[in-house]
Amino acid sequence: MPSELTIRSARRDDYKQWLPLWLGYNAFYGRHGATALHEAITQATWSRFFDPNEPMHALVAEQDGKLVGIVHYLFHRTTLAIQPTCYLHDLFTDESLRGQGIGRKLIEAVYSAAKEAGAFRVYWLTHESNATARRLYDQVAENSGFIVYRKNMA
Repeated sequence: MPSELTIRSARRDDYKQWLPLWLGYNAFYGRHGATALHEAITQATWSRFFDPNEPMHALVAEQDGKLVGIVHYLFHRTTLAIQPTCYLHDLFTDESLRGQGIGRKLIEAVYSAAKEAGAFRVYWLTHESNATARRLYDQVAENSGFIVYRKNMA
């Protein structure tokens, strides 16, 4: 029987277990490309979590000594409030363990961190085709109805 799930901040020694979850997240969204570019982005992303000058944070879900989920979030200013706002950037759980509440607990942990930081709001994006995640998101947050437009600069 699995032990209790623990949500905690990522530690530097989590990298080897974090990496497959990070790669799984990127594969899920079809982010494939130059390996060198992805390695550089992966290394920069990981190092930002431990840089006190960066607004990026990482939490992990751990069960029986194994990482089974990750969430990354950041704080930024907004024109809607004096307080910062929190963007939940990446959320991913081990595919074999989905439906067991791991994603919900990771989101709730971000809510707690945002509240502690005095954030005005937590928000995130997902692809419209991500029906499984959207069922959870509809339970824990409000669909704002906004449509995202973007233009890559490279």
